Amino acid sequence: MTVYKERISLKSHGDRPTYLDITPQVKAAIENSGIKEGVCFVISPHTTCSVFFEEFVHDYNEDGDEFLQEDLNNVLGKIIPDQVALDTYVYPGEEHYVAVEAWPNAADYLPGGDRSALWNGDAHLKSTIIGSSVTLDVTDGKLGVGSTGYIYFVDFDRAKGGRNRKCIITVMGE
Repeated sequence: MTVYKERISLKSHGDRPTYLDITPQVKAAIENSGIKEGVCFVISPHTTCSVFFEEFVHDYNEDGDEFLQEDLNNVLGKIIPDQVALDTYVYPGEEHYVAVEAWPNAADYLPGGDRSALWNGDAHLKSTIIGSSVTLDVTDGKLGVGSTGYIYFVDFDRAKGGRNRKCIITVMGE
């Protein structure tokens, strides 16, 4: 059995969830692997990000999100509202703030010491529900999905300016 791994770099835009179509990168990784029959795992190592498999939608809203992504945001917003105040969720607590303030790169997470930059409990909960990975079929050296099946990476964190993100694509098989 062969195992092939690629890491791709992504950039979220912040202020609202960022949806990125990573289907071309996944198809390229499968091709680069040389594996003809097996499985492909697409994984986010970030706690506010998810990976999911969905139909490509040809309609977009004014923000550039596909209609199914807008619908997903609306549904998730009903069950997990955006964290807009300290008391929206229990997280983050005082000990978490103190720990982050001690990190060598604390300014990346607390610009100007602003603790409200950590109000992303909603992003953690949304990514937990959607999941951090998908497993896909590889058949005859190609992604084994229908023509409308696409793979999306979503960053639910609304951090101002966005964040640099990674996604791991692992292909296993013969």
